[in-house]
Amino acid sequence: MWPQARCSQTEQHDQHGLPWLGWHRRYSRLMINLLDHLAAALGPGGVIIAPEDIAPFGTDWRGLVSNMPRAVLRPRDTAGVAAALRLCAAAGVPVVPQGGNTSMVAGAVPSRDGAELVLSLSRMNAVRAIDAAGLTMEVEAGVTLRAAQDAARDAGALLPLSIGSEGSAQIGGVISTNAGGNNTLRFGNARDLVLGLEVVLADGTIWNGLRRLRKDNTGYALRQLFAGAEGTLGIVTAAVLRLARAPRQRQTCFCAIPSVEAALDLFARFRDEDEAALYAFEYISGAAMAVNQSYMPDFRLPLETASPHYVLLELATTRRRDPLRETMEAVLADALEAGVITDAAIAESEAQRAAFWAIREHLSESQRRAGASVKNDVSVPVAAVPSLLARAAAMLGARHPGARMVAFGHIGDGNIHLNALQPEDGDAAAFAARGEDLMEDVNAIVMELGGSFSAEHGIGQIKTHAFGQLRSAAEREIMHRIRAALDPAATLNPGKLF
Repeated sequence: MWPQARCSQTEQHDQHGLPWLGWHRRYSRLMINLLDHLAAALGPGGVIIAPEDIAPFGTDWRGLVSNMPRAVLRPRDTAGVAAALRLCAAAGVPVVPQGGNTSMVAGAVPSRDGAELVLSLSRMNAVRAIDAAGLTMEVEAGVTLRAAQDAARDAGALLPLSIGSEGSAQIGGVISTNAGGNNTLRFGNARDLVLGLEVVLADGTIWNGLRRLRKDNTGYALRQLFAGAEGTLGIVTAAVLRLARAPRQRQTCFCAIPSVEAALDLFARFRDEDEAALYAFEYISGAAMAVNQSYMPDFRLPLETASPHYVLLELATTRRRDPLRETMEAVLADALEAGVITDAAIAESEAQRAAFWAIREHLSESQRRAGASVKNDVSVPVAAVPSLLARAAAMLGARHPGARMVAFGHIGDGNIHLNALQPEDGDAAAFAARGEDLMEDVNAIVMELGGSFSAEHGIGQIKTHAFGQLRSAAEREIMHRIRAALDPAATLNPGKLF
């Protein structure tokens, strides 16, 4: 235990700059002692306690969960994270790691009001090194995904991970949730891009596994243990990521298609023509596009007429003289003649390409503005996607009348965001109250099709019930044992996953 901290309840600030007067009545002596020592360890600006300043750290992006943290810790380096976790472990105080707070399942906010500390990685935002020859980069956990992408691009390389929240999402959270995104089809999920990690365990132990090796067969692949663990096993503080060669050509196309089956037909045509060039293949339902049309600023449909289904696809190559445009045009011409597509527009400029992708990336924000929604981030075998969507639509009509199915996602790898919006002019609170039942109905269909109820968003707080119901007892017991070994007091990100 630490020595008795020196702080006065009659002074405006203590020796480390914390404003004790007034707020001290809300805290126990133990908590005051802890915060005093944390302020000493983390330095100026390292501990935030003012209610108006810590409030944003307690509410998730979707506004589903709001629990005020006791304080927010803001270390500047790995040593600071380790010092903070040692102090918190000694006091038995839970810690919630938080990056950009973009989780779709409330995975980065407290699970109990006023009982936990948030540890923000936002000040650990350095790009430490880029090896353009070896195609690797070392970044700290608080670097946003977009900043990492920009740094890689400036070095003539590509960080091939792209998600809608990349302007806010931070590398530590991206790895801890094993984020997927638009380029999973070609490059895999976040864990597939991780070569090495630096992690701080619950007791403050630092594991430096920042290796840049493509081959390292020396025991357990510990980096894979922390990728996707949602901060329950340790806090990721830095990572070595695998880069790719930057494409010299891109061709991007927006297509209207008559059915979901046609989307899979089109996917197979492009995959068979040039699988290595197929970087992205995204499905957007007509209902999802209609929501975008209502809530996306400056929305403009790329095609002349509306369609019940759309596909956004991208081909790319590192070769200078690859006939990529001709390949795309030839496949589209054959698909049009076969009735697989009804219309198509190929981006003629980088600005038009960005406009196409903006439509896809704004779908989540448009749904948030449209009212209450129940989000189902699911995956099934690719061939089962048409059955999934058809059965889900029928289920919603029968069991949840008025709910609007809004489906979109990475159809090329079987990952569909199968969401349900509240009825138009319906009561948001009443619809949200039905969320658990609706998720269970969707999950039942997904599991019958051999799928997963969480493809890329993780479990967080929102899907813990489904995790307990749909993962086998053996799987859950193995995970509990791993957590007990690394965090026996369960002080890291409590209330998530289990």
